[in-house]
Amino acid sequence: MKKETILLVVVTLAVGALGGVIFTNAKKDAAPGNQSVASAPPIDHQQNIKNLEAVLVKEPNNRNALVQLGHNYFDSNQPMKAIEAYDKALNIDDNDPDILTDQGVMYRRVGWFDKALKNFEKANELNPQHVQSLYNLGIVYRDDLGDKNNAKKAWTRYLEIAPVGESSDRIRIMIDHMENGH
Repeated sequence: MKKETILLVVVTLAVGALGGVIFTNAKKDAAPGNQSVASAPPIDHQQNIKNLEAVLVKEPNNRNALVQLGHNYFDSNQPMKAIEAYDKALNIDDNDPDILTDQGVMYRRVGWFDKALKNFEKANELNPQHVQSLYNLGIVYRDDLGDKNNAKKAWTRYLEIAPVGESSDRIRIMIDHMENGH
């Protein structure tokens, strides 16, 4: 295997492991009787970006490296660079609701609400069970466009797919606030 491919695998595993630690810790924090849990070391996004860019110099169509680059730009608050990396990955394969949604979040962050909506809608067309795109669709409609009716439609669809859970409870509260002006 090429050294760059091995490096990409190591970086990907590290990011995945950190995601698992964060998810597990979030679940534990929500559980009653939580005890202290050691936190994961901080991620060096700039080093990851540097490593991934080195891989992409030799393998410019390495979709996995482009996706991971987009994620590192996303997590280090570099939305324009994240948009570009996700765009290159989507040019290779645009049937990825997760990447469309992540790119949509970055579009929203730079104020391109129309593009964000298109990404969230396409993500949900590709996978009608993709609740994260519906959640974000509702956020853009409510918070950025002031369109409470479309926000409610998106979130009602979310609740049809995932009626139970912390996020579902939060969505019910947001709908109630829109309807009752809390």
